[in-house]
Amino acid sequence: MTGAEKITADSSAADPVGVSPAANPALGARGYNFAADVLKRNLDAGRAGKPAYIDGRGTWTYGQLADRVNRFGAALRGLGIRREERVLMAVLDTIDWPTAFLGCLKAGIIAVPVNTLLTEDDYRFMLADSRAKALIVSEPLFSKFETIIKESPDLEHVIVSGVNDDKLDAKGYRLFEDLIGADEPEDVTAPTVADDMAFWLYTSGSTGKPKGAVHVHGSLKLTADLYGTPVAGLKESDVVHSVAKLFFAYGLGNAMTFPLSVGATTVLNAERPTPDGVAALLKKHPITMFFAVPTFYAGFLNSPSAPQKSEVKLRHCISAGEALPEGIARKWEERYGVSIYDGLGTTEMLHIFLSNRPGATKYGTTGKPVPGYEIKLIGEDGHPVPKGEMGEMFSRGPTSAIMYWNNREKSRSTFLGEWTRSGDKYIEDEDGYYICCGRADDMLKVSGIYVSPFEVEAALASHPDVLEAAVVGWHDDEKLVKPRAFVVLKQQDKASDALVLVLQEHVKQVLAPYKYPRWIEFRADLPKTATGKIQRFKLRAEQAS
Repeated sequence: MTGAEKITADSSAADPVGVSPAANPALGARGYNFAADVLKRNLDAGRAGKPAYIDGRGTWTYGQLADRVNRFGAALRGLGIRREERVLMAVLDTIDWPTAFLGCLKAGIIAVPVNTLLTEDDYRFMLADSRAKALIVSEPLFSKFETIIKESPDLEHVIVSGVNDDKLDAKGYRLFEDLIGADEPEDVTAPTVADDMAFWLYTSGSTGKPKGAVHVHGSLKLTADLYGTPVAGLKESDVVHSVAKLFFAYGLGNAMTFPLSVGATTVLNAERPTPDGVAALLKKHPITMFFAVPTFYAGFLNSPSAPQKSEVKLRHCISAGEALPEGIARKWEERYGVSIYDGLGTTEMLHIFLSNRPGATKYGTTGKPVPGYEIKLIGEDGHPVPKGEMGEMFSRGPTSAIMYWNNREKSRSTFLGEWTRSGDKYIEDEDGYYICCGRADDMLKVSGIYVSPFEVEAALASHPDVLEAAVVGWHDDEKLVKPRAFVVLKQQDKASDALVLVLQEHVKQVLAPYKYPRWIEFRADLPKTATGKIQRFKLRAEQAS
């Protein structure tokens, strides 16, 4: 029996996520609420006085977090928001984020955290699609919502975080701190079960409108049980920082689910992450667990503000979002003496299900399946491919989303029974490690042969003058597709026609010659999502414009 089959079999037992029936006797063994469970476990373990979070306002203990969560959940109930109704969260990474998210879950209300870097049109769509009854918004983001609020008929309450402003209060908007500062409420936990809807995460929407992936209470605990503790190796003694923000599936696990599950301390940063800002945090706090994306690792290594090995306390470093180039991983290990464990997770699967790990790391790959998950690669004929051949990745495991909200067509093409379609192209090597070839819609055929943009980008990035690169398919004068590269140099003044030839020859030496980029364009930066993923579709669109 495989690991995934064991999980599936166990999930039908009386206690699917390891929760004692005593957690909610009225519901029997299946009664489960993640927020109540994780907070109670820490208090029962004697951590009430231990720091749970550190943000720009100070240090917050587990006891304070539990109190704030209880107060906020009670405040939502007091506003008349009922179980399974939605609350949209556009909240910066401060103590208010876990307070609001866990407060919603404890009250049985659906939390819908969204990207804080989106446009007014994106927020308009998400408010309408979710039919949120309440909006929680950080004051610096409020201006993007002021017009939309008046256009949202389902929206009944607006709660503003991080401000004490009489003008907003006078307009009928509620202040976050006022809500949780009311009289001490009765400690109430909604009678949820492990399979109850808990929260939604909207996908980036790079190929259309964002899709709301619906997740359940039990999945949060499972990501910690299957990956956070046994693979990532989080401990109670760890101090955690995630460059990826809490509103992403990756950041949610890194900065909330995993550290809270073991009683660790998390350092939050409300600002947009920069090498300078993160370097300052690493020097100020004894951060031992560090989570980032490949582009951030690359930029950090090239930053003059990056700390020396003696200035940091790093124990484990994790990467996800896109495949980690081998050159970046080796440079990081040389400088800081710790490996970066690259992994793959998706919004649909909630967190990492394919990963390198201590004692089983192979640079240039995304590792092996996390125990409890299975992977298969499917070819264009719809059948599994043998090792060494490229196929589209499908994953099976207990943390898959149950659907996309209000999108039956996409749900049916993504959630295929027990299997979830990723849209990523991979190759499994002879040792059982998986090698990323890029997104299915990023692949290009050159002379009838598939070329992975990622391998050409990695070859370019291995040149000492290149900071990062993006490769897309581009039509030549005869309408044939060839690779075109957009390159960011470490020193932009080195850009020249001569360097183009040098880089093209460099790729020919590293890869099969037909894969070299026929055109190379130097750029100051590349279009990216807020997670640091390169938006190749925007580069491809330039030829059509």
